[in-house]
Amino acid sequence: MTNEIEIRSSGISAADLQMLKTFYRAFAGQPALLDDCVTADWQDIPLAPGQATGRDGAKPLIEGFATVFAELRIEILEVIGGPNRAAVRAVMKGRHVGKLFGVAPTQKEFALPIHEFHAFDNGRLTRTHHMEDWMSWFTQMGAAPNAA
Repeated sequence: MTNEIEIRSSGISAADLQMLKTFYRAFAGQPALLDDCVTADWQDIPLAPGQATGRDGAKPLIEGFATVFAELRIEILEVIGGPNRAAVRAVMKGRHVGKLFGVAPTQKEFALPIHEFHAFDNGRLTRTHHMEDWMSWFTQMGAAPNAA
């Protein structure tokens, strides 16, 4: 779920900000919400390994997150944008309860920085480029290789 604190945002309408909040709630364990905020042919760039394209391709990924991360939530920290586009700085938080990238469950809390760039039209996302700091996740889980 997205946070309820005031989000710093500029250059984006209230309606588009609400659409982005719905999008991040979807990724926090409510995949059906994608139907309300992304187009059927939404482009998720890059795709996760094995992820199919489009809105329906992301739903199994979200369901898989629920088996790996307990209390998953995405907090939007900042949004900047303009007509039909937005950049989002956010953090994904939760607890590691399932195997991921070969890392056995640690039960550790984590905070994973996320940066995303969205294109949208008529109140729905059409494309999302995303970058997650997975190296910080490995470090937080104690699974990063030791630097020599």
